[in-house]
Amino acid sequence: MSRSQLAERLLEWYRLNGRQLPWRTSPHPYAVWVSEIMLQQTRVETVIPYFERWMRRFPTLQALAEASQQEVLQAWEGLGYYSRARSLHRAAQIVVREYGGQLPRSLEALQSLPGIGPYTAGAIASIAFGLDVPGLDGNVRRVFSRLFDLTTAADTPSGERFLLDLVTAHLPDGQAGDYNQALMDLGALICLPKKPLCLSCPLNNLCLAYARGVQEQRPVLKPRAVVPHYTVTAGILRRNGHVLLAQRPAGGLLGGLWEFPGGKQEDGEDLPACLRRELQEELGVDVEVGQRVGVFRHAYTHFRITLHAFECALKAGEPRPLQASQIAWAPLADLHAYPMGKVDRLIARRLQDGGEDDGS
Repeated sequence: MSRSQLAERLLEWYRLNGRQLPWRTSPHPYAVWVSEIMLQQTRVETVIPYFERWMRRFPTLQALAEASQQEVLQAWEGLGYYSRARSLHRAAQIVVREYGGQLPRSLEALQSLPGIGPYTAGAIASIAFGLDVPGLDGNVRRVFSRLFDLTTAADTPSGERFLLDLVTAHLPDGQAGDYNQALMDLGALICLPKKPLCLSCPLNNLCLAYARGVQEQRPVLKPRAVVPHYTVTAGILRRNGHVLLAQRPAGGLLGGLWEFPGGKQEDGEDLPACLRRELQEELGVDVEVGQRVGVFRHAYTHFRITLHAFECALKAGEPRPLQASQIAWAPLADLHAYPMGKVDRLIARRLQDGGEDDGS
């Protein structure tokens, strides 16, 4: 297929069918950057309300740089992959300090910022600055794997290099931003992971996988590893209408977020024994484990958990942040002011509603 044929058909389709998204109405570099970070591993439908709230709260890069990390995490709460928010915040501070508050235009400078990898840098450079550079996200990878019926695993270094070369070879001069967004939209609307809408695709008679009837077998991907499952406990400690929260260390999973203290069950432990050990290790206290508050299930990127939350009573010791960044006795009515991950927010809502364990 010719470069012009593929790109021309794609761009014509995009002009008629491209998604109307809030960051496209005024593609300011800051808005493009925020949207691309939010869209990493997250669906557009989920991102839109977060993006709109974010831009109201932090309307400029300067406003984001001046915000506290807790404000940033609170605005991000529920979107997941919280390292994205922390990186976005750090990067904004760097841009203000080193680039006069203006996002740099070069790929090299963009990729030097926290949280911006090759794809995100390419997307920002092409959409916000009009540079002729490609982008290779999951949608684009799938589209080109099918167009050229690639049998090399698309999620390996060699597969990604080959795909990037193909995307670059068909990039139309001066239209990289629209080209990259058109490929994203085609993958999101037509070239779906399962049951692609091939009859509606503007590139169907150029697609080798469609011609050979193997479109649903492309892209080829590496075998997935078995996802481990962990049983976890959490303790609800109360004092004078307050509950105890611990802030997770900044560098790890859910860094900077608040949680009900607890941890992973070890071999041979029952749930109360696990919780007593964890609270001794984390807070330096002995507790009596009481009524179960609830059971909560959640899937992270590389593992799944089932968390059992229990009311606990202090028997000995005063809680200290032995493993957390800090602890706080939070009024029950003010739990919304403490940014939390999804499971801990579910526990908080259960406590605020006065609910008890329903076996969920």
